[in-house]
Amino acid sequence: MEFGDYKIEVVPDTEFRLDGGAMFGVVPRVLWERVCPPDELNRIRQQMNCVFIDTGKDKVLIETGIGEKWTEKETKMYGIFREKPFAETLFEKTGYTPDDITIVINTHLHFDHAGGNTIGLEGGHSCPHEGCFDANTHGNITDDGAAARGVADRSVRAPCPQFQNARYLVSKRELEHAESPHERDRASYLPENWRPMAETGQLEPMPDEYEPIPGLKVQTVRGHSETMQTWRLDRGGKTLYGFADLIPTRHHLPLPWIMGYDLYPTETLAFKKAMLPQALEEGWICLFYHDFEIPVCRLIEDNGKIKPVAFDE
Repeated sequence: MEFGDYKIEVVPDTEFRLDGGAMFGVVPRVLWERVCPPDELNRIRQQMNCVFIDTGKDKVLIETGIGEKWTEKETKMYGIFREKPFAETLFEKTGYTPDDITIVINTHLHFDHAGGNTIGLEGGHSCPHEGCFDANTHGNITDDGAAARGVADRSVRAPCPQFQNARYLVSKRELEHAESPHERDRASYLPENWRPMAETGQLEPMPDEYEPIPGLKVQTVRGHSETMQTWRLDRGGKTLYGFADLIPTRHHLPLPWIMGYDLYPTETLAFKKAMLPQALEEGWICLFYHDFEIPVCRLIEDNGKIKPVAFDE
């Protein structure tokens, strides 16, 4: 996609699966299973749709996917079906490598949005990047949320920033919460996904609203959590909006279809009531981060309902 002088690519990460009931909250299974058939464990298929922006000066990556540092048990539990490393997909889609990325933006630090921030150096393997910290001296990073996910402590040996030349941008308040999460969301935060960049000086805490490149605005919106952010790119007369986890798939467009994971569901509802009519009226291109089939859509009105249509340009 071209937005004026910017080039945009959706870079999908691997497939993974989460419980359908959790993904659709109070919506009965008899309704959501019509659009998202579950597997034998009641899980529905999803993926992570990261966004690459080439400004000419900067190579920006919004979100980094679920990462590749999972144990065998966790891989099975989350239904992770990885066919190739994220770096390979990035190159296929954009022609660039992780070392070419200059800015990484995390809307929040849940593991399925920030998991690819780092790569693992388990087993004493040395870092593949020249100048990175020494894997033999850096030590372990303990996963405090392991018990909440029902797995053993999965301390990771010296995880390394995957994007060695990038500034990693995340909300200051989100970072503070990630370091002191509560019981409701502790399982979603893995310190290995941000502490290595704090050590290398690459992690930059940001305000609730900021503009990392001209035309790209990142803003905190309460709903999925207290401190998650959404983003909006205006360039070349077009608008691309990333809903992050407020509207994770096109199937979550109906107003009451809100994730059970959301900490503030009534505020997610208020956001949808305000933003979806605007997106429809102004012809936004919408990015649904977890949509497995049609991540990029425009919205149309059909018999009084807002519906998605695939966008391909």
